[in-house]
Amino acid sequence: MSADALPSDIPDTMRAAVLHAPKQLEIQRRPVPRPGPGQILVRIEAVGICGSDVHYYEHGRIGDFVVRAPMVLGHEPSGTVVALGPGARRHTPGQLVSLEPGVPCGRCAQCRHGRYNLCPEVSFYATPPVDGALCEYVAVDEDFAHPVPDSLSAEAAALLEPLSVGVWACRKGRVTAGSRVLVTGAGPIGLIAAQTARAFGAAEVVVTDVEPHRLTAARELGATATVDVRATPLTDTGFTPDVLVECSGVPAVADEAIRTVGRAGRAVLVGMGGDSVPLPLAHVQNFEIEVTGTFRYANTWPTAIALAASGEVRLDPLATHHYDLAEAERALTVGAQDPTALKAVVRPRTG
Repeated sequence: MSADALPSDIPDTMRAAVLHAPKQLEIQRRPVPRPGPGQILVRIEAVGICGSDVHYYEHGRIGDFVVRAPMVLGHEPSGTVVALGPGARRHTPGQLVSLEPGVPCGRCAQCRHGRYNLCPEVSFYATPPVDGALCEYVAVDEDFAHPVPDSLSAEAAALLEPLSVGVWACRKGRVTAGSRVLVTGAGPIGLIAAQTARAFGAAEVVVTDVEPHRLTAARELGATATVDVRATPLTDTGFTPDVLVECSGVPAVADEAIRTVGRAGRAVLVGMGGDSVPLPLAHVQNFEIEVTGTFRYANTWPTAIALAASGEVRLDPLATHHYDLAEAERALTVGAQDPTALKAVVRPRTG
């Protein structure tokens, strides 16, 4: 197939959910992209809505990343391969794939050391000025489209992206057989991190939150215990974790949780809720606590696919709300309107 030709059943234009300014989202017609050398064309089947999508919708920026031109949101996609660009040979049309949303340069020092999540030149979906996947078709580098088994739904395939966050956090915390793990925050990432920790062999996984329905979900998904921190301060639980996976993004929660970590333990900061976190320095120094941040993930998709396909991590229960592309704005706002919402998923092909 030439770079300027597509199979006859693929339209010339597609729908896309385009953010123009805070709370100004429009469904527009755009040309269907042509896959370049080494790329494939993917028809999007499902896109999970992430907190960063909501933040861009509400504020038009996250830190130094500012939406200065119209941008398509969405970085948790799955889809069906429909065409191959020149030289692409790793996929077959009709395959369901999960898309890794960041394509690094492959040449810098971080890439050469395998830390491609830290590549300063990475092109990442829905991070200004790069368009995301809340649309009907995307062209993507074939190396970052991961085939998934038939046992996984399109929605589960999309949620392999947040599962990769959980895998990366547990790797950074060196969770292993017998670990005692504390997960603070039972949003989608916290619920996934808790399941991943159990899959990695953790003997105890305690999950905290302030919302009873999220704590119920944590127990249903395998947490060994939950704590409603509105009623019980963490320091009163008597639980001393080897590993903290902080997913709430609340600085005060991180401060209190780090104080519970045992000697030579690890604190992994995943949630993003503020520019700084108060650090209980005496505890960190006296107990030799390792404190680390996480930034996305690297080389996680094979593990994530295996965990989801085996059933050790359940992703479908997290998709509590479903929308067509025309309802993308509802998908971005449901979390503020429905306290039971965990993860909204947009299915572009239902329109």
